[in-house]
Amino acid sequence: MDDYSILVVDDNPDDQVLTVRALKNASKNSPVIVLEDGQEALDFLFGDEKTASRRNLDTLGVILLDVKLPRVNGLEVLKHIRSSPLTNWMPVIMISSSDEPSELVEAYRLGANSYITKAIDYHEFTEQMTLLARYWLTVNKVPESGSVRKL
Repeated sequence: MDDYSILVVDDNPDDQVLTVRALKNASKNSPVIVLEDGQEALDFLFGDEKTASRRNLDTLGVILLDVKLPRVNGLEVLKHIRSSPLTNWMPVIMISSSDEPSELVEAYRLGANSYITKAIDYHEFTEQMTLLARYWLTVNKVPESGSVRKL
C-alpha cells in the first residue's frame, strides 16, 4: 500500500513534524499530506467536482485525525467522513493528547478505526507513529481504485 498517501490533520506544529518523520521512516514511498484544522480537512476531502477532491480520495490510504482541532473538531470531521459514500470506508485513526474517556467512546461510536493517545515522550511518540504507519500502510488493505472509490 506504499502508493497511497497519508492525510495527517493536526494543529500542533511539533506533532506534525514528529508524525511526518515517523511516517516517512515507516513508509518511504507514501506521500504525507498535512493539514492544520478540521475545515481544511473537509475542504480537502469534499471539495466540489471542480476541485481536486476526487483525485485526493483516489490516492488516500489512511487519515490520522486529531480530536481537538480548530474551526471544526476532529469528531465532526469523522462524522462527515462516515456519512459520505465517497469516504465511509476510509480508515480513520483518531489521535489525541487527552485521555478523556468520553472522546474515546464518541470516536468509536462515530466509526473511528482506532484511537491513539499521543505519547508525551519523544521516543515513545515516534514509536507509536512508526507502528501505526507500518500497520495501516503495509498490513491493512483498503479497497482498490475502481471499487468503492469510484462511487
